[in-house]
Amino acid sequence: MAMQQGPGGMGPVMVLNQNTKRQTGRQAQLSNIGAARAVADIIRTTLGPRSMLKMLLDPMGGIVITNDGHCILREVDVSHPTAKSMMELSRAQDEEVGDGTTSVIILAGEMLVQAEPFLRHDFGMHPTVIVQAYHGALQTALEICEQQSITVDIHDTPRMTMLVQSAIGTKFSSRWNDKMVEMALQAVLTVARPSGNSSNGAAPEVDLKRYAKVEKIPGGEINDCTVLKGVMFNKDTTHSKMRRRIENPRILLLDSPLEYKKGESQTHVEITDEKDWNVMLKMEEQYVERMCSDIIALKPDIVITEKGVSDLAQHYLAKADITAFRRLRKTDNNRIARATGATICSRTDELQESDIGNNCGLFEMRKIGDEWFCFLDECRDPKACTIVLRGGSKDVLNEIERNLQDAMQVVRNVVYNPKLLPGGGATEMAVASGIRRAALKVQGIQQGPFTAVADGMEVIPRTLASNCGVSVIRTVTALRAKHAAVYEAAGADAESNPPKCHWGIDGTTGKLVTMEELGIWEPFSVKVQTIKTAIESACMILRIDDIVSGSKKK
Repeated sequence: MAMQQGPGGMGPVMVLNQNTKRQTGRQAQLSNIGAARAVADIIRTTLGPRSMLKMLLDPMGGIVITNDGHCILREVDVSHPTAKSMMELSRAQDEEVGDGTTSVIILAGEMLVQAEPFLRHDFGMHPTVIVQAYHGALQTALEICEQQSITVDIHDTPRMTMLVQSAIGTKFSSRWNDKMVEMALQAVLTVARPSGNSSNGAAPEVDLKRYAKVEKIPGGEINDCTVLKGVMFNKDTTHSKMRRRIENPRILLLDSPLEYKKGESQTHVEITDEKDWNVMLKMEEQYVERMCSDIIALKPDIVITEKGVSDLAQHYLAKADITAFRRLRKTDNNRIARATGATICSRTDELQESDIGNNCGLFEMRKIGDEWFCFLDECRDPKACTIVLRGGSKDVLNEIERNLQDAMQVVRNVVYNPKLLPGGGATEMAVASGIRRAALKVQGIQQGPFTAVADGMEVIPRTLASNCGVSVIRTVTALRAKHAAVYEAAGADAESNPPKCHWGIDGTTGKLVTMEELGIWEPFSVKVQTIKTAIESACMILRIDDIVSGSKKK
């Protein structure tokens, strides 16, 4: 209950509803920091190659087993408003760059924890002063990332392979690393195509959601997973006599029904003469026959429509030795159009030779488990693909799909922005060292929070060391010394031309290694997005000084 002191001589005035809880000032800020720390602690152990898995039970009784930060936080039900906003961070990170969801939560939580001593003091610092210092440190951090980055050629397969391996080396599917890496690279480079204004040097267009479909089929083993040079969908032919294997087929795509038109709503027809009834049936048959003759005139081998195919149309098409599929999803039809070079048509009387797709090398029906699948494979320069995942159970398949999505997003980010940063905590330690040196030039009260960002950045190498089981203090101190030594070795030029230091922690053994030697690289866009999101969200949460929660009157 919130009360306001009334004018002199009068009692307190009730302002808020009696059921309302309210936290203000320092109490609200410290409560927010506690909530952020709790959320970060949930997923701290899931960072790095020695990460643990979490098992979560959803409200429907399903089980999720994963170490993907975004997936864990999506399933956890929390009531604190700050904890909810922290969970939004991982969702934003996942949508924006697809990787680094665990790092962003750990980093944001640590930035808030570092601000706590400045707020707790009796003459505590004002949050806006801390926020200002954090923003200054963020600019310094982004400049250091730019200096530490290296440019990569997306067709340099060994370097790209190392990049994807570092992205999924921390995941459940790391046992099948080579297979996953090959699939992720193949899928992204298949789907990538120059954008409309590529002449201006614009980034290519990579639409994984729409054109790289993942089909999960339980059974088989993980080594059976593959990326098709074309498209696959779960449908059988409409007629048992139709051909089930065609080489170099001519494919026609429709989004109109191959059956007579039914009325939009209830339709009543009054017939006065018996002959009229036969005339009506004849007209319906002629309508279907005309549509089929329009199609047969183009001599396609396969007809695929999003709507229905009547028995009569099946008869005509089967007679003409044409294989037909019906009720295909719109998304699948778009993928087939992109892979085979066909155009989706809406009317059969406007069909042209140019609408036929000729890029498919092989059409085949295959039975996997109990289901029939249609494969349109061996396409020439397909710009869409299907990724077939096989595995022992649904849980395994779901986790592999999440890992593969992360790997594909990493490749996509590098296609958009071909720059890399060293992993294994090397970038974070380089940023921390750079911010500490920059802090010496900061005047007055802001120097403390500015340096605190450097301490906060060290949480990533610290957590990596902790998850390996090695001595955290010794490892982080040795790493700090390595970075300082590289800077000192550069001498007088270090200020104007900072040296690149790629020393980090081997997440498996806990030893210090250079990232060139270990081959752990991360996309520039993921790293920069993580740092930006973490610091900006910490600034936003620090500026909250009043939390009002309660129920409205119904």
